[in-house]
Amino acid sequence: MRFFLPLLVGLTSWFGLIAPAQAASPNFVVIFLDDVGYSDIGCFGSKVNRTPRLDQLAKEGLRLTSFYAQTVCGPSRAALLTGRFPTRSGGGWRTESSEITIAEVLKTAGYATCCIGKWDISQRRYQPGLVPNDQGFDEYFGPLGANDNGSATLFRNRDEIETTRDMASLTKRYTDAAIDFITRQKDKPFFLYIPHTMAHVVIDASEQFKGQSNNELYGDVIEELDWNIGRVIDALKAQGVADNTIVVFTTDNGPWSGPEARYRKSHGDKLATGTARPLRSGKGSAYEGGFRVPTIVWGPKLIPAGRENDGIASTLDLLPTFAALAGAKAPTDRPLDGFDQSALFTGKSTASTRDRFFYHVKEELHAVRQGDWKLMIPNRERFFGYTGDAKVRTPELYNLREDIGEKTNLADKHPEIVQRLTAMISEVPSRSGPEEPDRDVPRPRQVNQR
Repeated sequence: MRFFLPLLVGLTSWFGLIAPAQAASPNFVVIFLDDVGYSDIGCFGSKVNRTPRLDQLAKEGLRLTSFYAQTVCGPSRAALLTGRFPTRSGGGWRTESSEITIAEVLKTAGYATCCIGKWDISQRRYQPGLVPNDQGFDEYFGPLGANDNGSATLFRNRDEIETTRDMASLTKRYTDAAIDFITRQKDKPFFLYIPHTMAHVVIDASEQFKGQSNNELYGDVIEELDWNIGRVIDALKAQGVADNTIVVFTTDNGPWSGPEARYRKSHGDKLATGTARPLRSGKGSAYEGGFRVPTIVWGPKLIPAGRENDGIASTLDLLPTFAALAGAKAPTDRPLDGFDQSALFTGKSTASTRDRFFYHVKEELHAVRQGDWKLMIPNRERFFGYTGDAKVRTPELYNLREDIGEKTNLADKHPEIVQRLTAMISEVPSRSGPEEPDRDVPRPRQVNQR
């Protein structure tokens, strides 16, 4: 009997009578650039920035063309990590310690977790309960805030290790740390979140890339980011985990553009900045250029190649999507604003599970989109003045499928759609009470010179 039992188990397993072991939980890598515009990437329309590694990821994966972040840095990071509009979680710049992050959700499923780069949801300083190691991340390396003054104070976990003005070094340093984490954690499922500092305000590129692009220093920065993203992909392949990894590439908001771009110029009028064309406006705005961002989802064995989808999706959707793919449970004790997009990502569906999006500026609701239609709400009170946007005095209605640049206001022709979208305003909260002091407000400065 002892002789025949192994043979019987082998035969029944061979003929499918015993279910095979479940596949390992997928790894997740989120690469989150800063202030990079919708059309700053080759596969999203750039004719000047060379991004061969990202272009290849788009060919091998899923390109999302109606994907939304938030309009400025801190709130955008809060929304991605919690799956909730920042108006629910403390405003974004200071995300409450009671919030549950993607990292905390995945840790319940046995994941190793790591954040490398710009945190920016603890009011740009160390506060117990609000820093990465208190919000689900086993490991952290990077600055808790932005580099607005041309410097970055780096932490390793909870320890402050140095302050550097060498902005040109950050992209490679973050990537080196990411590769080290992948190498050490290859034998268990992991979540790696890489929120880059570049290309925020004080930009710089290493000697390997400086002066090599066709788009001034900004192009150098974008091409260095692309090259280092390629290094992360190469590390996944070298460690034998690429086939069981999902990589999401996106950016935190639109680019510095328009009147505020003058703060980025230290080379006369020639210094290039990001672009969201053909979208309207840029960072800080409720028009598409502020919120809609270039996004790629890649995974050789998990994400079918060669696809493009214009369904509405958002960074808010990553938490419930990753939870579903990992077999973890998303929080049920609070409202979530994210939707599970696992079927869209993995090719089981061509439709997004989201049909609407709400645009908050300084925690006030400024616009609503449902399907192809977007309503700009009149008489809003809170703005980032640097956008140069004129205040909306009457409803503005745009059909984004036919008018992606939001040039033709159709409110007078479709009052019933204005009424329908206006009725949706009550679905999500706006912040009440005293206004949060301005953040991400540019001040005159020079691009860091090494």
